Amino acid sequence: MKAKKGFNIRNVCGQNIIVAEGKENMDFSNIISMNESSALLWNEIQDKEFTVEDLAEILMENYQIDENTPLPREQALQDAKAVSDQWRESGIIMG
Repeated sequence: MKAKKGFNIRNVCGQNIIVAEGKENMDFSNIISMNESSALLWNEIQDKEFTVEDLAEILMENYQIDENTPLPREQALQDAKAVSDQWRESGIIMG
């Protein structure tokens, strides 16, 4: 997967919002608000190919989750999949 070009995160009144910029995104009419965790992920994957596992690793590293603990690892994978599914449905990532 990869983030589509022209979708940038901006902080508007304390909220992380994805803003579509550029002519190729003129028809984008969604407002996407991101919590702290999804904003962290979005910033980390810019200009990179990524997988759900990569997203889970980012969560585990930043929230100091021990990778040998099965339940937190599974939760990180579930959360990463949910975020990537939402991004795909919103049309801000490809792949």
